[in-house]
Amino acid sequence: MSEALVLGGGGVGGIAWITGLLAGLADGGQDVTGAGLLVGTSAGAAVAAQVGSGLGLEELYARQVDPALQSAEIMAEMDLEKFAAEIGAALGAAASVPEMRRAVGRVALAARTVSEPERLAVIESRLPSRTWPGRALKVVAVDAGSGEPRVFDKDSGVPLVDAVAASCAVPGVWPPVSIDGRRYVDGGVRSMANADYAAGADRVLVVVPMGVTEPFPSERPVERAIEELRARGAEVAVVAPDEASLEAIGDNPLDPATRRPAAEAGRAQGRGLGALWGQG
Repeated sequence: MSEALVLGGGGVGGIAWITGLLAGLADGGQDVTGAGLLVGTSAGAAVAAQVGSGLGLEELYARQVDPALQSAEIMAEMDLEKFAAEIGAALGAAASVPEMRRAVGRVALAARTVSEPERLAVIESRLPSRTWPGRALKVVAVDAGSGEPRVFDKDSGVPLVDAVAASCAVPGVWPPVSIDGRRYVDGGVRSMANADYAAGADRVLVVVPMGVTEPFPSERPVERAIEELRARGAEVAVVAPDEASLEAIGDNPLDPATRRPAAEAGRAQGRGLGALWGQG
């Protein structure tokens, strides 16, 4: 029976929470990290790459809660009111979903952020391995110019660090990432989980640190993608943060200070979850 692990976006707090959740599930006898297909978007792309690196869950968990092992993050500096106004204007002027993504791409390209090399260094520090795993890993990003999604994998000829950085390039916060002469932004602009890319798997676990509500209009929102997977016969389980995890992640999931509390809350939540799948 083929299994897919779909990990959605949610900032550094989301990375920590997903990692804790996976560790907690394993504590309870439900280690899902051996799935044959990993689909990662934004924060989920970072965790998927970490899981695919072969490093064990305890080591990955320690990298979230131990300050000596944590990645070298940059505190996001942004004017939330200005950001909301710019994105709102982009969405309001768009006549279609692809045009909306192109409009968001224009906002991202015009934004003043840290440099690409600075951001790539952060992503590199997150990844235990800089090489693509042997199993299937799909990393989703969006072309800032065309608005079209692109799915990177080991056959794309793109370095893993670049692919993950592209998927994590929150518009207006982090710089779009240059790959093959194009510039890419966060895969969450298409969907927070891009769960439809798990089509073909018999069992799919969808983990959504930000819940199933999409921040942008999408042709494949999380709930619709899940319905379509189930209609094709897949058994799908969905996990979002519980109340304690939401409190731990807080109002700014981009804040590196959320990592330890989010990881600890995620682990507690994972330990308390019942069986994800039915018997058989």
